[in-house]
Amino acid sequence: MTSKTTATGINVWRQRLGYGISDLSCNLVWQVITLYLMFYYTDIAGLSGAAVGVLFLVTRVVDGFTDVGMGIVIDKTHTRWGKSRPWLFIGAFPFAIFASAAFFVPDFSAGGKLIYAYVTYIGLSLAYTMVNIPIASILPSLTRSAQERTNLATSRILFSFIGATAVSTLTMPMVNSLGGESQATGFFLTMSIFGVVAIALFTTSFLNVRELEHEESKRAIPLREAFASLKSNTYWHIFAVNILFMWGSFFLQTGALIYYFTYNLQRADLVAVVAGISTFVPLFGTLVTPLVSKFMSKKGVYMVSSSILIAGLVLIVFAGSTIPIVLAGASVAAFGFGLRQSIYFSMQADPIDYGEWKTGVGAAGLLCSVNGFIGKVAMALTGAIAGFLLDYNGYIPQGDQPASALLAIKGNYLLIPILMNLISMGIMAFYNLDKIYPQIRKDLDERLKQQSSE
Repeated sequence: MTSKTTATGINVWRQRLGYGISDLSCNLVWQVITLYLMFYYTDIAGLSGAAVGVLFLVTRVVDGFTDVGMGIVIDKTHTRWGKSRPWLFIGAFPFAIFASAAFFVPDFSAGGKLIYAYVTYIGLSLAYTMVNIPIASILPSLTRSAQERTNLATSRILFSFIGATAVSTLTMPMVNSLGGESQATGFFLTMSIFGVVAIALFTTSFLNVRELEHEESKRAIPLREAFASLKSNTYWHIFAVNILFMWGSFFLQTGALIYYFTYNLQRADLVAVVAGISTFVPLFGTLVTPLVSKFMSKKGVYMVSSSILIAGLVLIVFAGSTIPIVLAGASVAAFGFGLRQSIYFSMQADPIDYGEWKTGVGAAGLLCSVNGFIGKVAMALTGAIAGFLLDYNGYIPQGDQPASALLAIKGNYLLIPILMNLISMGIMAFYNLDKIYPQIRKDLDERLKQQSSE
């Protein structure tokens, strides 16, 4: 986009920054969930790995259905602030409250603690849905330019990694500083601080983005039309199936990071370092995405970035306990992940346009929410798999691990993610929307001009 202002009159950089910090807000809380929640439940709250696995499976599947409900709500929302934008502000407050509650250990029995974990984690997941689904669904309404969508998606991922890096490097030092000898107190106070900051950032994001309006956005889309649009959207089908493997591999690996370095490598001191690498190095991949996407198709960028990520994980496998090589592999994988995630979020908007072009229905809310649902299913399945593998192979919280448990941890952190990423590349080999997208955009723009002139 060459103009310094958007079609709504807001400064283009102001909108890019406003959109980007929305995901920074999410990551202040959700990165702690992906990195430390399972460890918190097993090693601090004292729940068994199997119980936590079931908790993750049940909670995330239930939450996935609420993602779809949130998408339906967005498609039926019509305010002077738009469809998606109001929810960034509305959802910020419950998001912060449940973030603190989820990392609080009540003086209950083991069964009581498990019930409390279900209630607070479900509440946090619902609140996350209220703010995260709108971040995805609003993108097609911010601009009609394919390149500017990549720029906005890049801003989103850039800020998400900034938030994730802050969490990865600051969480454990904050936990130790604020909690003293009590990690439980430290986690609670740390999450309370992150929650307050998230409210301020979501409010800032709400004030600095604007949705475009056209005739399709002015009506509440009937549910039957919205689902019919998804049913005939071939490229979204490919994209959606891939979510299971792309995000599943990510969730499995991040959840196993603290276990791998604590028990397999006996280097708990490197947990914050590698977590920092996994969230800081991707910034460089994200920054080069707009440049690379000018010379390659989005699918091509996805394939190259996935290959880089896999190469980094393979390097860690062969590194064994040679720490410099482990850190090098983590850096290579992180760069590939940053490049891939940025192009992924840019790609996510294109099947929405394809569906509107083919059926006349722009069901952005429903499509993004179903994507979110699939992501939650991936998170649920991988969380359950990780928990059951640990329990089945004799994992001992804060103890000396048998060889079987160490192998299970290695599988969660490296071996299974490598396989899942290879499957992801195989699925995306069938994604050819890039070839016809210019014509789709041209046709949609012509329709918009006709609607405006009527």
